[in-house]
Amino acid sequence: MTATLTPRPDTPARPDRPVRRIGLVGWGAIGRVVGTALAEGRVPGAELTCVIDNRPLVDAPAPQLSFDDALAVCDLVVEAAGQGVVREWAERVLTSGADLLIASTGALVDPELTARLRAAGPGRVYFTGGAVGGLDLLQAVRGLGPLTSVTLTTTKLPATLHQPWMDAALTARLHTTTEPVEVMRGTARDVPAKFPKSTNVAASVALATGDPDLVEVVVVADPDATLTRHVIEAAGPHGTYRFEVEHRPDAANPATSQVVPHAVLRSLGAVVGRAGQIL
Repeated sequence: MTATLTPRPDTPARPDRPVRRIGLVGWGAIGRVVGTALAEGRVPGAELTCVIDNRPLVDAPAPQLSFDDALAVCDLVVEAAGQGVVREWAERVLTSGADLLIASTGALVDPELTARLRAAGPGRVYFTGGAVGGLDLLQAVRGLGPLTSVTLTTTKLPATLHQPWMDAALTARLHTTTEPVEVMRGTARDVPAKFPKSTNVAASVALATGDPDLVEVVVVADPDATLTRHVIEAAGPHGTYRFEVEHRPDAANPATSQVVPHAVLRSLGAVVGRAGQIL
């Protein structure tokens, strides 16, 4: 798809701009839902200006542009394509003056990357909680003082958790197990890097609590897991907290939950409707 687009104004000012021009990165299970909603005008204050994807697209409802061309015409980039995109492009997006909404929050547990993004600008960084709730309460609790323990237990179908780094024994166990198997236990800094498509929730919890090393993450493979389950348990001198959610996996991509693109849309609506939180 080709089209003539008006270059984005050089001025970074946005308060008087009635509509945010959105560049959507990724046309997969998340991007299709987000892009379709934008194209249908279901997010007031936002219009889908272009789609960025490394595959030729024939059904996108907006022009497919390269990343560099997209940055010339968009003032808000929505990432729905994986942690690698965040690592490669996030700084460039912010430096161009565009804001960035990140769905693949797993990339943000890298302290070097996060430091670079905090220092970059004039664009701003936002992230979405994705498939988990309770993050606003965990953020609020930080005002009372640090938590002493936070545990996230994520349970998914074995096929969605297999990774190239796994040895033959673990791979065989995932393929043959008839009962739940603990696949990995580690911190929210370690686990998202090992499961880049399946554990963004761990990073979202870490961002909410402010300490990736405090959050213990347990990844469980369950052959009977018709729903993806996330259980957050947190405690501190000021109280104890427990949140549990179960989601239907996306039919096209079982590694993600059906709710994730709708979480992105909700976050996008907040960003275009009022000032959001800056990373």
